[in-house]
Parts: sequence; C-alpha cells; structure tokens
Amino acid sequence: MIEVEHLTRRYGEVLAVDDVGFSIAAGEVVGLLGHNGAGKTTIMKMLTGFLEPTAGTIRVDGLSLDRDRAAIQARLGYLPENCPVWPEMSVIDYLEYQAALHGVPAARRAAAVARAIRRTELADKATSPIHTLSRGYRQRVGVAQAILHEPSIVILDEPTNGLDPTQILHMRELIRDLARTATVIVSTHILQEVQAVCERVLILRSGRLALDARLADLQADRGLAVETIQDARAVLADVVGAEAVEVCAGPPGRHRYRLQVDPERAPEVARALHRAGIELCELAPERRDLETVFARVNEEVAHG
Repeated sequence: MIEVEHLTRRYGEVLAVDDVGFSIAAGEVVGLLGHNGAGKTTIMKMLTGFLEPTAGTIRVDGLSLDRDRAAIQARLGYLPENCPVWPEMSVIDYLEYQAALHGVPAARRAAAVARAIRRTELADKATSPIHTLSRGYRQRVGVAQAILHEPSIVILDEPTNGLDPTQILHMRELIRDLARTATVIVSTHILQEVQAVCERVLILRSGRLALDARLADLQADRGLAVETIQDARAVLADVVGAEAVEVCAGPPGRHRYRLQVDPERAPEVARALHRAGIELCELAPERRDLETVFARVNEEVAHG
C-alpha cells in the first residue's frame, strides 16, 4: 500500500532524513520509533504531502505523491505532533468544519462527526470551546478530525502526547479499533506505546533507518550475551561460527559480544573460553526484545 524509496530531506546543510526506504502493507500497524530529532516527524510530513522531499519517491496504492497528491491525501487521516485547532470554536463546530474540508458529503456530516466524537470519547466536551480544553482533550479533538472521513491510512504523530494514564489506555484501544479497517502508522519516542499497539517497528537514528522488524520476530530472537576481559572473538567464532558472533559496545576495558545461538550452548562456550585462558565476566541468555534493540542501536551511535 505504501512504498517509500530513497527518501531524503535537507534543511540547508542539515540532513534530517537520509536515504530512507520501506514498504507498508494494507492493514499493518507500524511504529516509527526514535529519539527526538531522529527524523520521525519529517518523514510523516513527507508521507502526507505537507513537506516536499529533497529526493526520493512515495507511492500509495500505486499512486505517486508528486503527481496524485490530492487523491492520496483523500485517503489519509493525519494527526500532526502539534495539531492546529481553532480555539474559539466549539468541538462540534470545529469537527463539522473539518468534515467539510475532508469532503464528507453534507448529508453524512452529522453522522460522521457523531461517530468521531463517540470513538474519541468527546461527548461531554462536544459543545465546549476548544480553548477551555486540557491538552489531553485537545489531542483527542485532533484524532477525531483525522478519522472523520474514515480514511484507509491513519498517521498519528505522538498521539499520546499530553494524555493521562487513563487517556493513554483509551488511545491504545482506539488505535487497535482503527487497525481493523485502516493501515496505521504511529510515531513516538516511547517504547511502551510501540509494544502496546504495533506489530512492526521502524527505528530511525540520525535520519537513517536503523531497523525494520516485526515485534514477534524480535521476541523469538534468542541468544547469549558474553562479556570478557580479553578479546575473545576468535575463540567464540571457533565454537559457534563467525557469522553468529556480534561485537557489541561494552564498558571500558572489556569486550562484549552477542552470540546468535541457542542459549543452551552456554556451557560449551564457557568451557572454550576457560581452555583459552580468557577471563569471563558475564555469560547470560538474552532475548532480543524492542528495548534491547533500541538501546543497542543508540549505543552504536554513542560509540561511533
């Protein structure tokens, strides 16, 4: 459904997005994860047609964004990071106006607004002026305007920003509900939000795509964490094969590795290191979950 190739965006000398490519199938719920400044919002603005790429292509359902922008935008629902709202308008008036902008036929607008209000639990604030709402409620108004026209693709930039714990749980339920009929892309820097609602994650680092993986695959990926005083790469390669030895960033004066092997091979690894006279500091089973992977991706940046 969504195909991105060689996507690049520069702001003067600053390279915000650097040759990013990925594809997203219909019905997927994908998390766009990264620290602040990693390029998440810039990519979302380009996906929605609000920002021109410096280079690269974006296609949606076979349509090209540079030629078919209006047709693609009609299929999208978008919640920007700081959703613009008219503070003097009431919630219901604002949503009726947005429904008209989205091209919802006049005969269907009242029903579309009512449905969006119900899904975002805004009924008790429907007649309130937007400027009187808390940040969390304003965020809900932003989500409501994004889903008024029942888009086939919903793009949410930091959707839980400003929400209290109860509202966060409701937002997660709403995203799961949206995923029944739409492709959903969620941008966040919060690992828990990706784990709670997404089935796949794209991790951005300094404008580049550092990882594209399904969460189920990460959960199934087991191995061994090894930390030694001396360089043990050659010994480990003899035991498990060079292709199974991953060198990781470790504390000063130590060598750290991840072995992509069954953790039950730990005794075999320990015996080999002992025979070679290598001092072993740590040998432990490791599950490559999202938190571990995210930390490692950013450790690689910190260690150059």
